[in-house]
Order: sequence, then structure tokens, then C-alpha cells
Amino acid sequence: QVQLVESGGGLVQPGGSLRLSCVASGIISRFYVMGWYRQAPGKQRELVATITHHNITNYGDSVKGRFTISRDSVKNTVYLQMINLKPEDTADYYCDARDRDEYWGRGAQVTVSS
Repeated sequence: QVQLVESGGGLVQPGGSLRLSCVASGIISRFYVMGWYRQAPGKQRELVATITHHNITNYGDSVKGRFTISRDSVKNTVYLQMINLKPEDTADYYCDARDRDEYWGRGAQVTVSS
């Protein structure tokens, strides 16, 4: 059973930074893609960023230039570095991993507010 555990969320002021971590219970090289998605209250879940096992990255338009996804295969961890955070970035952030199946973490809450 694959488990994904997110951490690093919290309350931050506009313009601030946070780094989210997603630790997988297994070897992340088994997943051909891992990523972060977010869901704000009353809105649909949307893509934030993905990274393939070849380290090819893809970002949602609203976060390009501000967020960076990376992976550490030794630590079985995927990171999301977020800078210049805006109130509209407020959401629950979910880690996702795919091999033959798709797995989700339980989410980490990010609140951007002054």
C-alpha cells in the first residue's frame, strides 16, 4: 500500500515563502510522474506542478515563475518550493503519484493572508 504524506503547510503573509514536502512510503522511481495539485474552497482541484521520473517538469499557468517542484530519490520525497505567495494560492495542497495506479496524500493546508 502506497502512502504519501504531505507536510510544510501553514499560514504565511502575501509575498512569503513555503516549502511543501511529500514523503512516499516506497521508492519514488517506481512512479512515472509525481505532482502537486490544490483545491480551494468551492473550487475544483487544479494542477500545480508535476515532475516525471526523468525530471521533466510542468506547471500550472498561475504558479509559473513562482513555484518549483523537485524530487529527491534518496529521501523518497517530492518538494514544492513556493515563493511570492498570493492570497489566491490559499488552498489544500495534495501530493499525487502514478504508476499503474494513482495515489493521493491527505493534503496540506496553505493559507496566504495578512
